Amino acid sequence: MAADDAIALDGFLDEETVPGDLYGSTARFRLTVSPTDERTDEMILPCTVADPALAHAVIHDLVPGDKLRVTGYLRLPRTPDEPMWLVVTTLAVLETAPELSDPAAVATAVIERYGPYVCWFDADTTDVEVFTEGGTWVGTAPEPDLGELLEAFEQRQAAGGE
Repeated sequence: MAADDAIALDGFLDEETVPGDLYGSTARFRLTVSPTDERTDEMILPCTVADPALAHAVIHDLVPGDKLRVTGYLRLPRTPDEPMWLVVTTLAVLETAPELSDPAAVATAVIERYGPYVCWFDADTTDVEVFTEGGTWVGTAPEPDLGELLEAFEQRQAAGGE
């Protein structure tokens, strides 16, 4: 393939990476790509890495929550029973996942992204803690009613307030 055919995508690693073979010379992962704030535009794209050095880095250095920029070639299915995937040739970590200091809290919590927002759902409460991707505190909302909280935060930001 020509170098002009390569595509670049930014997305989040939501799951652990896995070796693609017994020797770890290839790797596989799924990238969550969300080009807009609309959840309907979100896609999960399977990715493969064939370069052994890059595969080693993918398997050992990446963690769920990392924001990545991948460049590669889209492999489209030729028959209905073949998958579509991105053959990754280069990869850059744009942001590392936030480190959580309390491992016990992580076991009962889930982090989800809603466009530019990161939501912390704790199984022990009905409240949702909401931050921007940059770490700015947005507020706490009763689960699952995030709409009012996000709308109020966006209005404050538009007005120049905190």
